[in-house]
Amino acid sequence: MHVLVAEDDGSVAAALVSALTRAGHACTRVARGSDVLLRHRDAQVVLLDLGLEDMDGLDVLRQLREVSSLPVIVVTARGDERSTVRALSLGADDYLVKPVRLHELLARLLAVTRRYSPPDEPLRVRVGSVEIDIDAHRVHAADREVALTPNEFGILYALARRAGQAVSRRQILDEVWGDAYVASSRSFDVHLGQVRQKLPEVTITTIRGLGYRLEDAA
Repeated sequence: MHVLVAEDDGSVAAALVSALTRAGHACTRVARGSDVLLRHRDAQVVLLDLGLEDMDGLDVLRQLREVSSLPVIVVTARGDERSTVRALSLGADDYLVKPVRLHELLARLLAVTRRYSPPDEPLRVRVGSVEIDIDAHRVHAADREVALTPNEFGILYALARRAGQAVSRRQILDEVWGDAYVASSRSFDVHLGQVRQKLPEVTITTIRGLGYRLEDAA
């Protein structure tokens, strides 16, 4: 599996990466929380230190959980009960205190990832008369084909595969642009407006303070 190792101490990071690599895992090491938020979509699990170069790991975890359910194991020197409880309440899947026994880490890693089984992505999504073909990257509404740019298609798919549910702005930015915290909100608004204009067959409702919900306009 691909492990994102977020650790600001070079020697600790090297030991973790070496052990994971010997166990057959691919690793990417970062030292900044902003890089976790930028690169998490390439990983299958995150090992998260709480003392990173640019921000507290708990803040990273909180922001990550706003857009992703990716498994996270906290690996930190903070052994106090308050930090443990807060990390777990923010959505960490496990919590290990340094120095970590590598065999235990590998066992916890496998246990966490076994519990996480993302659903298969559908090849086609239909909302009313609108059908989205994921592989072909094509959209049909009734008897016409609708031309969408890649970003417009991404926004539509992010909403359509959760039709009837509220989807946060950050989730969409993370899925389409790959970064919910840097991507231009103005660019998002323009693309969303284009989707609404091109597909009157669906209704995209703005939920103030939360995000958007897509439904069949009929």
